[in-house]
Amino acid sequence: MTTAPSRPRLKRTVKETQHETSELMMPTDANILGHVFGGVVLAMMDKAAAVAAIRHARSSCVTASIDRVDFREPIHVGDLVIMKASVNYAGRTSMEIGVRVEAEDMIAGVRRHTNSCYLTFVAVDRNGRPVEVPELVPESEEETRRHHAAAARRRRRLEERNAEREATV
Repeated sequence: MTTAPSRPRLKRTVKETQHETSELMMPTDANILGHVFGGVVLAMMDKAAAVAAIRHARSSCVTASIDRVDFREPIHVGDLVIMKASVNYAGRTSMEIGVRVEAEDMIAGVRRHTNSCYLTFVAVDRNGRPVEVPELVPESEEETRRHHAAAARRRRRLEERNAEREATV
């Protein structure tokens, strides 16, 4: 019995996955101190990362995990929040997307980096089953550095998951 030849895996560059979006922060986005809620920022990060993941996979994608998020400094009402997202690493069905968050005081013309985060997405079919994603092709030194760092984070995540499974057995 012969098996069907496997088709070559598609490839996409980091540039093809990049997404940038911005939103003006309004009073409904903030607490009583005028600082934007962390949940508002997390939702924006998740959406920006989803766009990058879908661009890469050309498939529906779901959030599998969000790494640690540290809010370095507050974002204020009136700030323009800019999300910059791109795929750092692609496994067989999952992808790590990096999101950089910047807040711009448009009156002063000053932009500041408020936080960054890594999110893992899985490409799925209509039934919610994982599907293969294209291979990621880093082109610059910076993209290659991010790719290697993401691969190391993926190894650590898998080791942690395996350790948790063994601890519950």
